Amino acid sequence: MKNKPFLIIGVFVVVLLVVVFLSTKQKEEKLVSTDSGTFVSETTGLSIAKAQETVTLKDGDTYNLSADIVKKAIKGKEVKMLAYNSSIPGPLIKVPQGAEITLNFTNNTDVDTTVHSHGVRVDNKFDGVPDVTQDPVKPGKSFTYTLKFPDEGVYWYHPHIREDYAQELGLYGNFIVTPEKSDYWAEVDREEALFLDDILITNGQVASFDKETVNHTLMGRFGNTMLINGDENYQLPVKQGERVRFYITNAANTRVFNFAIPNARMKLVGGDSGKYEREVWVDAVTVGPSERYVVEVLFDTSGDFKLTHKTPDKTYTMGTINVQPGAVATSYLLVPRVNDDKIGELTVYRSLLQKTADKQLTLSMTMGASGNQSTMSGGGHGMHQMADGQMMANSAMQMDGDEGPIEWEDTMSMMNQGSTPETLKWKLIDKQTNKENMDIGWQFIQGDKVKISIFNDPNSMHSMQHPIHFHGQRFLVLAKNGVANDNLVWKDTVLIGKGETMDILLDVTNPGDWMVHCHIPEHMEAGMMSEFTVI
Repeated sequence: MKNKPFLIIGVFVVVLLVVVFLSTKQKEEKLVSTDSGTFVSETTGLSIAKAQETVTLKDGDTYNLSADIVKKAIKGKEVKMLAYNSSIPGPLIKVPQGAEITLNFTNNTDVDTTVHSHGVRVDNKFDGVPDVTQDPVKPGKSFTYTLKFPDEGVYWYHPHIREDYAQELGLYGNFIVTPEKSDYWAEVDREEALFLDDILITNGQVASFDKETVNHTLMGRFGNTMLINGDENYQLPVKQGERVRFYITNAANTRVFNFAIPNARMKLVGGDSGKYEREVWVDAVTVGPSERYVVEVLFDTSGDFKLTHKTPDKTYTMGTINVQPGAVATSYLLVPRVNDDKIGELTVYRSLLQKTADKQLTLSMTMGASGNQSTMSGGGHGMHQMADGQMMANSAMQMDGDEGPIEWEDTMSMMNQGSTPETLKWKLIDKQTNKENMDIGWQFIQGDKVKISIFNDPNSMHSMQHPIHFHGQRFLVLAKNGVANDNLVWKDTVLIGKGETMDILLDVTNPGDWMVHCHIPEHMEAGMMSEFTVI
């Protein structure tokens, strides 16, 4: 029986290779039969992407936002990209807590789209989910959103149709909601918003996307070029002694970033929706797709500080902070704060830690769109492509053991590229009813505090991290693997590793029909989403 895991792996490899071959053959036949099988990548006549602008709005303001087709130089070649108001990232929109704004949106791209205000507890009809809260916005058409911002924090806006394509090509931007209390955050000298991203470049172009079929559904589409705010080599000049608050957002399709600034003391102060109960010193911050974190750094020495992403295999330098020599002022930024107001606010929620879970979700995957095991295996357990195109099992990537915060890199590129919603199915499973994905249909009452236990099954065909996002509400992570969380922060997205159980408390405040899904867009397209109703 000792060889059983390797026998299973061998079967997985054979099945996967057959499926990839058939999938690739189908794609080739499809592309031969039509002139428009993939989105156009031509850049002739396109405008160059603009520099990002910062827009400060007040309650009652109206702002015009468009999704445009632009060109941008990446790896020395101009490539086609998509951009809000022609910039990547889109405009940084700052609004005060409690404000309501009107967003007049126009779609100038080549794909249906919407605008989803991620994490913002908006009115349901403005959530930007196609065929649930609105019709898709066709190319050349417009839609008006009325957005309310009840919570402080860092949020972002992005499409909710073909995110694998549109978001990968640059459709993302931040909302920064300024707290009502002026002393909510510690005093700093400047604020900077950082989008962490990657993009897949092949032969001088963004790797093509099929118009009809989403691929890379096994692991999500990894990029091979790291970006901060759309740039390969992000540069930020600061003065010695400056205190900088960074709002960090992961806009990548599937990559988890392990963000660090070596040789600079970094203080973690906030998450998706505001501040933690206690500020803490950290060496690095693990940021799953769509998660946001707020960190503060005092640059008290001059020189160059690298912005890095460290994986088990290598460390990527994504940008540089150039600190110019100057006077250094003593700062209480050096002292992590205890936020008594936040502790007091969340005490009542912490008391629900011992509450029995109201709902239980399991994250899993099966072969074939209907779970037919003759169709595909996503198992793999860490397969690497050899020079001759064959596949081998990598025992170092077995699913038992702890690989740290980064579970997967793009180690299965051939199988990943060949996977589609027709070859595998990602699942949210209601453990109490055995219903899956869109059949689950939870109903809650406004004012409910719902404890949900989410288990990422390590024995599924291909277990990996999943960033789970709830629309329209906020939640607290009460415990991880049964260990109580002693530093709470409001969130809307949580990264759940293989084998982990995350107990969250959903604060049900916002009526309507809402989505819950994995925020790897390729996984969502392969079924990993559900809908819940708040009455």
